Amino acid sequence: MSEKKYFVLMENGKDTSTVYHNKQPRQAALKAANKGHTSIKLRERGTDKVHVFNGERKQVPKPASAPAWLKGTHVWKANVSKVGIERL
Repeated sequence: MSEKKYFVLMENGKDTSTVYHNKQPRQAALKAANKGHTSIKLRERGTDKVHVFNGERKQVPKPASAPAWLKGTHVWKANVSKVGIERL
């Protein structure tokens, strides 16, 4: 079974206090994009890799299968595209 990894959000070339805990870097990037980040750099802890993504979030109509507690008519949907991997 694959272990989850820690991804640290980087801004201006430095680590921030925001850490995402996921199996894949794309999952962490989607979380960052959902919080409004557009230029996303995630440093993978324990390696020299920095995953680089472009992200956006859009308001879309609420799906018919949405749970009853979800109020409103629109929800935020994140989308990311991978630019590449940088090495430190």
